[in-house]
Amino acid sequence: MSRSARSRRDRHGRGLRGRLVPDGVPLARSRAEQFDDLVLDAVEDLERRWEKELAGVEFAVEDVPWVEHTDPDEVVLDADVLDDGSVPLARVLPAHRDGAREVPPRIVVYRRPLELRAHDRDDLADLVRDVVVDQVAVLLGRDPEEIDPTG
Repeated sequence: MSRSARSRRDRHGRGLRGRLVPDGVPLARSRAEQFDDLVLDAVEDLERRWEKELAGVEFAVEDVPWVEHTDPDEVVLDADVLDDGSVPLARVLPAHRDGAREVPPRIVVYRRPLELRAHDRDDLADLVRDVVVDQVAVLLGRDPEEIDPTG
């Protein structure tokens, strides 16, 4: 086998590994990226209606919530946490001062707990939207039906 043939194959002779689909195809996006898109879609819809109220609010996605205790009986969730059976789904972190720096309000959506509750992609999209609407309602001190009358 020539040197050039060897350099194009991995050590097991199966060829180079790479992406199975082109970049522009939806399958090319990871589950985490697809989830981020669902959150972004929900946020963009709400920002059209609540632009002034949501100005400066940060939205974030984390894979799993950080919980201080591992024993479920010991877990006490703050009032700013949206949970399902003591499993956090999202959290509102109000604006606060950190020394001389003003920290804007933040809504954090937890990806894995939501994915585990959804039956399919459409169900996940609905669940993500409901969670984002609920958290925006908590942040703004309004009823979720007022935030998203179509939901």
